[in-house]
Amino acid sequence: MSDMTITSVLDTSGKCCPMPMVETNKAIKGLAVGDVLHIIATDVGTRKDIPSWCERTGQTLLSMTEQDGVINYHVRKDR
Repeated sequence: MSDMTITSVLDTSGKCCPMPMVETNKAIKGLAVGDVLHIIATDVGTRKDIPSWCERTGQTLLSMTEQDGVINYHVRKDR
């Protein structure tokens, strides 16, 4: 993923369900097809919510990493 260009960053740290998903959905709508959204989250529920949301909405989850309670996602807008 070293050649990935991040278009926008969304920090949802400290927020719990449903806010990370509400904000993710809003952020992706503001991007162009092919753009990459970097989502920072601390809500463990996003581990299931983000991949499921990507599948339902036709976006691509490029990566998901977790360190010290912080989860980072990279999602490409495909629709």
